[in-house]
Amino acid sequence: MSISSKGVLVTVAFIASTMAFSQTKFSGAHPDEAPAKSNLDGHMKKTASIASFDEQFLDTMAKHHEEAVKMAELVDSRSAHDQLKQMAKKTIEDQGAEIAQLREWKSQWFPNKGSAVNMKLPGMMQSMKGMSMEKLQSSQGDDFDVMFLDMMIRHHRGALAMAQDAIKKARHPEIVAFSKKVIAQQQEEISTMSRWKKEWKPGTP
Repeated sequence: MSISSKGVLVTVAFIASTMAFSQTKFSGAHPDEAPAKSNLDGHMKKTASIASFDEQFLDTMAKHHEEAVKMAELVDSRSAHDQLKQMAKKTIEDQGAEIAQLREWKSQWFPNKGSAVNMKLPGMMQSMKGMSMEKLQSSQGDDFDVMFLDMMIRHHRGALAMAQDAIKKARHPEIVAFSKKVIAQQQEEISTMSRWKKEWKPGTP
C-alpha cells in the first residue's frame, strides 16, 4: 500500500471517530446515562418487594382505605337512601381514622422509608377489578346506589383478603388486632349492603 493510500485511510478513520464522539456527546445519549430513567423506574417498582410484609401492609391498606373514602364522599350528593348516606359518613370517619393510625405506625416502625404499596397483596387487584369512578360520578339515585353497593362490596372483600393474610404474616400484634377489627366491621357491612342491593334495584318503589 502506498503512503498516500495510508494517509487517506487514516484521515477517513479520524473523521469517522470524530463524528461518533460528537453524536454521543451532543445527543444526550451517553451509554452510562441512557438507562438512568429505567433504573429509577425499576428501583421504584422494587421498593415494595424489598420491604417487610408489615411495611407493605401499612402502605397498601392505607391506599385501599383512601379509595373507599373517595367513593364514600360521592354518596351524600347522589344517593337516594338515607341509610347509605349514614353508612358513607361512617366510612369516611372510621376509615379516615384508620388511615391516620396506619400512617402513624409507619412513621414509628419504619421512619424515613418510601412508599411500600404492593398491588400484588391479596385482595388489592380484586378490589380494583370492575371499578369505574367516572361511571359512579355520573350516576344518581337508585342507579348510583346499586352501582356503589356493587363496587363497595367488591372493595370490602378485597380488604377482607388482605386482612386475613395479615393475620397470618404480620409481625406486629397491632396489625393483627387491626386486621381482625377490619374483618369484623367489613363482613357486617357486606351483609348489610348485600341486603340493600336486593331491595334497591332501579325501578323498585
